[in-house]
Amino acid sequence: MSVSLAPNPAATTTTVAILGCGWLGLPLAKALLAQGYRVVGTTTSADQVPLLAAAGIEPHLLQLGPEFSSADEARLTHLLQQASLLVLNVPPRAAVAGGYPQLLRPVHRAVAAARLKAVLFVSTTGVYPDEPRPMYETDAVSTRDAASDVLRTEGHFVPRYSQWQSTVVRLGGLIGPDRAPGRFLAGRRDLPQGEAPVNLLHLTDAVGVLSTIINQNIWGHTLNVCAASHPTRREFYPAAAQHIGLAAPTFRSDSGGGKLIDSSRLRSLVPYQFAHDDVLAALAFC
Repeated sequence: MSVSLAPNPAATTTTVAILGCGWLGLPLAKALLAQGYRVVGTTTSADQVPLLAAAGIEPHLLQLGPEFSSADEARLTHLLQQASLLVLNVPPRAAVAGGYPQLLRPVHRAVAAARLKAVLFVSTTGVYPDEPRPMYETDAVSTRDAASDVLRTEGHFVPRYSQWQSTVVRLGGLIGPDRAPGRFLAGRRDLPQGEAPVNLLHLTDAVGVLSTIINQNIWGHTLNVCAASHPTRREFYPAAAQHIGLAAPTFRSDSGGGKLIDSSRLRSLVPYQFAHDDVLAALAFC
């Protein structure tokens, strides 16, 4: 996976911190480095530290969670003080006791102490209710469930008093190298929601959108990021499974629909041309 964006002359004076240099964060870091940015990044795995360093990223081993100490928070603050902006890319599944807001509370304190200029918060379209209709950015409503934990955490990083600028990106389901969607449901039988649209995003486009937001300084927004095509689950997942030689899943004949993520706001604001808007064609790149 590679994203070719032109070098940005202003990038040479800008340091980007990426909290979470994994499947998405590492390709994003490489794309930013290619544009001239300096990148510092964190990983939860000691094995990944040499990989980050070899890519030109200043690596830091950091594990959020119950054992995160005041000394760890001081190290995080020092790391962020080197940067102008933060890409906060910690998935909700990393949360433990206390939930996602508790997991990222020390990050919020460190962001405030470091006096960053901007935060790009990588969120999820899982914040929307599972209702059979288009979902726009204003349709996320807080409830007591885990998805609302993510919504509440987004709010923590949208500053109230102009301490920093921020944009929240709600990504569709990620697909790409080492994440072939044909594996997700292969061989399963009588699945529900066969007529529900898929809401997917290829890694190349995730990196391209995030890079463009940073390059163009597009702050102050909440944006859905998703491919424009939305075949049904009944159409997409059998094709995806067969593409990699696995047994196709089946869906109940009476299975209903689901939410469709609308990304028109992103497309009107962010000057990025999607490489994989056709998610069925994107199977060849997974």
